[in-house]
Amino acid sequence: MKYPSVSVAAFLLLGYCSNVNCFSFSSNRISHVPAFSRKSIVLSEQSVNGDSFAPFTVETAQTGPSDGDVHTLTVHLGGENDDPIVMETGKIGRQAAGAVTLTRGDTVLFTTAARDDKPKEEIDFLPLSVEHQERFSAVGSTSGAYNKRDGRPAEHEILTCRLIDRPLRPLVADGWRHETQLLSWVMSYDGLRSTDPLAITAAATALYISDVPISKPVAGVQVGYVDDEFVLNPTHEQMETSRLNLILAGTKEAVLMIEGEADFLPEATMIDAVTFGHNAIKTLCEGIEEFGKAVGNTKNYSTIPEPIEGLQERVDELMTERVDAMWDLHGVKAAQSEVQSTISKAVVEELEEEFPEQTLAIKKAFKDLLCRRMFVKAKNTGLRCDGRKLDQVRRLDMETSILPRVHGSALFTRGETQAIATATLGDSGMKQKIDKLDGLHEKRFYLQYTFPPSCVGETGRTGAPGRREVGHGNLAERALIPSLPSEEEFPYTIRVESLITESHGSSSMASVCGGSLALMDAGVPVKSPVAGIAMGMLLGDKGGISDENAVIVSDILGTEDALGTMDFKVAGNREGITTFQLDIKCEGLTLATMEKALEQARQGRLYILDGMEAVLEKPRDELPDTVPKMRAFAIPEEKIGTVIGPGGKQIRAIIEDFELTNMDVAEDGGIQVTAMNPEKLKEAEEFINKLITAAPAGRGGGKPRGGGRPKYAGPDAEIGKVYKGKITGIHNFGVFMEILPGAEDGSYPGLEGLCHVSELHVERVRNCEGFVASLKTDELEVKYLGLNDKGQLRLSRKEALEDKMGTNKPAPPQQTMSEEEIDVIAQAIEGVTEM
Repeated sequence: MKYPSVSVAAFLLLGYCSNVNCFSFSSNRISHVPAFSRKSIVLSEQSVNGDSFAPFTVETAQTGPSDGDVHTLTVHLGGENDDPIVMETGKIGRQAAGAVTLTRGDTVLFTTAARDDKPKEEIDFLPLSVEHQERFSAVGSTSGAYNKRDGRPAEHEILTCRLIDRPLRPLVADGWRHETQLLSWVMSYDGLRSTDPLAITAAATALYISDVPISKPVAGVQVGYVDDEFVLNPTHEQMETSRLNLILAGTKEAVLMIEGEADFLPEATMIDAVTFGHNAIKTLCEGIEEFGKAVGNTKNYSTIPEPIEGLQERVDELMTERVDAMWDLHGVKAAQSEVQSTISKAVVEELEEEFPEQTLAIKKAFKDLLCRRMFVKAKNTGLRCDGRKLDQVRRLDMETSILPRVHGSALFTRGETQAIATATLGDSGMKQKIDKLDGLHEKRFYLQYTFPPSCVGETGRTGAPGRREVGHGNLAERALIPSLPSEEEFPYTIRVESLITESHGSSSMASVCGGSLALMDAGVPVKSPVAGIAMGMLLGDKGGISDENAVIVSDILGTEDALGTMDFKVAGNREGITTFQLDIKCEGLTLATMEKALEQARQGRLYILDGMEAVLEKPRDELPDTVPKMRAFAIPEEKIGTVIGPGGKQIRAIIEDFELTNMDVAEDGGIQVTAMNPEKLKEAEEFINKLITAAPAGRGGGKPRGGGRPKYAGPDAEIGKVYKGKITGIHNFGVFMEILPGAEDGSYPGLEGLCHVSELHVERVRNCEGFVASLKTDELEVKYLGLNDKGQLRLSRKEALEDKMGTNKPAPPQQTMSEEEIDVIAQAIEGVTEM
């Protein structure tokens, strides 16, 4: 008998049986699975809102290829509209060291962990790389690139790679030198939530069930703050009103990574948010731990070298006094680096005969000594390696208006870290366009960060930004966004650039301070200045979790960043936090340590704000003369065609006649014009209003000099008929086309209509202008669909293509189960219940 698709809920009784023969169900088949092939572990129940549920289950069944074991972890985090997180291994990607398919709702991610068989013995770092790709096919679309293939990672994909890498790197066993790679793909996307926390969890799980020696399971979650309530893994709709966007990763014991932005929230709220998110991480990690036991892979420690007996003791014996003396110099970066390099060479020369072919091990032992003695100095004396107190910020030097033709500029110097920040204002055409799974996004504000090798006295590659530059720029950008006025209040597009000219610790926070000053120098009416500071932590034992002996230091040096265990960047104004980022090198950060670091960061932030306000207390009252002047107004939607004209002739004439730098017409009739001469803007607006008053509704053309243009007077178009339309205008919302010609003597124009961007192709079109340009034609076949509610002609190339391919057919009637089939299912369930 052929079995139909049936409700999953109807078969839950069958799916979890363990002492009888079971059935495995999918959307299109039912297969018999022997009882001995399925095992299920159900953990203790939890309660949310009075409802009890099992937090997670781990199940093993022989349903993979060749009847292989498939292990499935299902985690219920509770809460409103809870979709379980389901992770599966054993069916796909079996040749990788670890492979996980993660599903939540209709979102599916596939992640693999792989490693080389042999270690790279010549290196002294963990060779871990991460790649993450949001495949356009996940939403039934394709890339807008010329070859229609997903290519190099976009900026948001690079940021996700960093989110995956940062919490995992500290937990891989010290000494692991096998090339290790994590690959992550979004295979299906339902558009409801961010996939970032799922990508972290899937990648961490793939690594945990592999033989790569990672000590603990890791998971990630997202936390929002809506109507004064924390929301776990919020939807995009909820995030529109959320005052917090927190991505959190950790183990069940402690926090490993924080990334997020907030709308000037106080430190206490941040601690509560981290606590809320970490509770969910505990449940996920407990489930992943049981999942790892079910998979049963053994960790590979065989290639990790054992500590060389007596080496650390010999390094300590020879170099402790010299290291202490170096830290007591309290010198600048160059002087201290020179001394450190001399001592490093000396210890290698002293011990290379006693410990032959162990140069890397000797250097590692020397670095361990540097870390421990830096901690001891700070703990015992309250002073750091540059002589500052633990909570002391370096000297601040600031200037504004340093570049005469730039809209806004600032030079921000903090100790030996320096940034030149500039602000540029423009119209809507300057917006940054980003192609993502949920469509084309336009950013009105963006910050671009550049870290040239010369800023640390080196030479190297320049050009496209690296992943570190992308991450630091995004962090500084998020810090400044809450301070900006709305687009209605200030219609300019804003670009901030930060060029790092010197670096010795936290150049991203220098970019925040310099960027805020540059915005105020440009006359942007920001709500308040924003400052940022980086906090560090020194531990006696870098391998453990932060404890009461941890030393928190403010405004860290590059040296403290390299040898310490924490880099915690916090930015905001006097009232609260706008962005934060935590990276650690130990096994976790306790909430008590984080609370201490946040309070110390607040004090440092207030000190920096005092210095900034002494230089520029508030935004300039007027925009610089070099900023284009802008005017915004609206016209009726049905008059858009009149303003644009056939092939854009009218809009080009307006730009030329009134000396405009740009003119943008939106789909809703909003018009934005920019020019250096404000009088020309006024004249352009007056002309456009006269133009639409004189002209009839609909598409017109040419530059009217004495009245409106006649309407189309030819034969009517037939609904459902395919026409060859001549392209007369291309905009981001669609393409205007003439489907019937006008009079030969020019007494009336042709009949024109709009093919909306959603009707251009059978797949989603993300960039209308780019798509039409790639077709390399000025004529398209379109079907006439009739008039819309505004009397405009609706055209569809999509339906014309579907007709040609034969795919535009009515859906077949849905199959229903017969009475006989229903009886079979009922008997099966009844039999299981009796057993």
